[in-house]
Amino acid sequence: MGETEDFFDLYRHGFVRAAVAVPEVRVANTEFNIAQTARLLGEAAVQGACLTAFPELGITGYTCDDLFHQQALLQAARRALQTLLEATRAHSMLAIFGVPLQVEGTLYNCAVVACRGRILGVVPKTYIPNYREFYELRQFTPGDACRADAISLCGQDDIAFGTELLFRATDLPQLTVHVEICEDLWAPIPPSSYGALAGATVLVNLSASNIVIGKDSYRRLLASSQSARSIAAYLYCASGYGESTTDLAWDGHGFIYENGTLLAESDRYCYQSQLTCADIDLDRLAADRMRQNTFAQAALRHRRSLGVFRTVEFKLERPGKRVVSLARSYDRFPYVPSEARTRAVRCAEIYQIQVQGLVKRMQSMQARKLVIGVSGGLDSTHALLVCARAMDVLKLPRAEIMAYTMPGFATGERTLSQAHRLMKAIGARAHEIDIRPSCLQMLKDIEHPYAHGEPLFDVTFENVQAGERTSHLFRLANQHGAPVVGTSDLSELALGWSTYGVGDHMAHYHVNASIPKTLIQYLVRWVAATGELGADASAVLHEIVDTDISPELVPGGGEDQPGQLSEATVGPYELQDFCLYYVLRFGYAPTKVAYLAHRAWCDRRSGVWPDVPQEKRNEYSLADIKRWLQVFLRRFFQLSQYKRSCIANAPKVGSGGSLSPRGDWRAPSDAEAEIWLAQLDEIPGKPARS
Repeated sequence: MGETEDFFDLYRHGFVRAAVAVPEVRVANTEFNIAQTARLLGEAAVQGACLTAFPELGITGYTCDDLFHQQALLQAARRALQTLLEATRAHSMLAIFGVPLQVEGTLYNCAVVACRGRILGVVPKTYIPNYREFYELRQFTPGDACRADAISLCGQDDIAFGTELLFRATDLPQLTVHVEICEDLWAPIPPSSYGALAGATVLVNLSASNIVIGKDSYRRLLASSQSARSIAAYLYCASGYGESTTDLAWDGHGFIYENGTLLAESDRYCYQSQLTCADIDLDRLAADRMRQNTFAQAALRHRRSLGVFRTVEFKLERPGKRVVSLARSYDRFPYVPSEARTRAVRCAEIYQIQVQGLVKRMQSMQARKLVIGVSGGLDSTHALLVCARAMDVLKLPRAEIMAYTMPGFATGERTLSQAHRLMKAIGARAHEIDIRPSCLQMLKDIEHPYAHGEPLFDVTFENVQAGERTSHLFRLANQHGAPVVGTSDLSELALGWSTYGVGDHMAHYHVNASIPKTLIQYLVRWVAATGELGADASAVLHEIVDTDISPELVPGGGEDQPGQLSEATVGPYELQDFCLYYVLRFGYAPTKVAYLAHRAWCDRRSGVWPDVPQEKRNEYSLADIKRWLQVFLRRFFQLSQYKRSCIANAPKVGSGGSLSPRGDWRAPSDAEAEIWLAQLDEIPGKPARS
């Protein structure tokens, strides 16, 4: 496999494809059952799965009842298992089959774990239900009653036998599997809880599970919570069509969860065999376990129970030229829910968080007024909306919001008009301060060429304006006895796109500091859609969202176009927010971030465009992704931490993280980005670095 092809293989980036198989069965007809099982096994291999699980007692059928005491059925089950074992030789896959096995004269309900023609281990069911419609104790014995820790089966000796087994892939080191069976998940402490603490990242449940009204929801609840609590993937497959309906019915429910999130689910009540696949992100699980140190603390407290676990190693030996493309979709806007109803609920929740933070700060300062700079752009608009809601909560007039728009050398008529219209719609006390005279005085004082007629628009020229605005706001805060509400957002903090100290970097209290630019767009758009501020306000809010993002510090755009665009320097915010989410939330390597970005932005089957007009839907090639990822890595890891190390207080809003030095992100201000930048060379295409 060449380097370019290797980059597009999901296994290269910490993913594994897993499958749950629900074959059609015939009770006690092992030949039919293994034919269906072998067919699904081959289908899983074609789809690139490295792990496939089948239902409880699927080789014989779960509903054999006292037929399990017949030697003919048990012998047929062993012969069928031998046939399936031979079928696994051709596949780079861990396969798990359900079969009844007699060990030391006692019958056990077992999961047989096999790979490439070899049985790696046999896991007996721990908890045997014997209530309501279940009478398994009539046929089977709990797994921990067996004294044997190794058995002989299908011509193999010394096969590990027991409930405390882990199966670890040596060529996919983050893949470690634990197996439990049906009722085990219903127990107060499922065996998989200990399996996860012992190191398993993928938990597998072979189930039968008849169906009654509402049981499907309960299964999902159990599996979702178990995968979330264990920070693991959870595979579940239940018996389907063909099981005996003498007294029960079967819906063939199979699904795959990852840390509480449903990845894939079978069609219930299907009358044919079916296979359900999902791509599991093992890197995500490893990252969350590493950060959530209570997971390791739990392992420490249960170390005696974990000490009995045995690990069986295996090698998948995936074909060298096989490229398995990622089937899992990734939204282009990870901070923005793609479904409209969920997005509306999330927007309301975000405002509540921000407003509560600001209300508490005002009460602690005994403040009855607020000071805020309003540019007519996106961030200050959202912050002003938060201020208005905070005043409503405190039952203070919105006229006590001291709102100032401060045009400079490059302020456009559009944004200036938007600022005034917005302040009026909100009901704030609107002011305009022309900062050009004070800026010009400072430029004269420091002998800047612009003060003498030379059109030099350097960083000094820019920051004199940004500093003057903030300086005015702080002195106005003194005058009114009110805190300055900051407007800078998470995206700007990540990229260092703020003026340090006396600039938009500083305020008495920030409200946007953990909200990225892409999410702010949707928050403002949501308020406009509600119409709660009136038609005029909604109209100006829509205009603000549609305005090009610019600091408006450099003149020269012409026809009221900004002379500089933020995204021309720091990159498209929608792409940089994508990078930020996966770097900050999971700590992914640059190669994986680029891989996921390519999946989201280059594959038209993936990603979601929530409420974005067709003409504004951008596409990015892998070359674009690589180029802007270089900008992100350099600015995030090397250039901007000193600004983040002393930002003002602000409420954390989402699980995507914040950059507060007192919260989610603590980093040295003088770190170097070389090890991250070096990984750009592993991404196909021209070198990103000059």
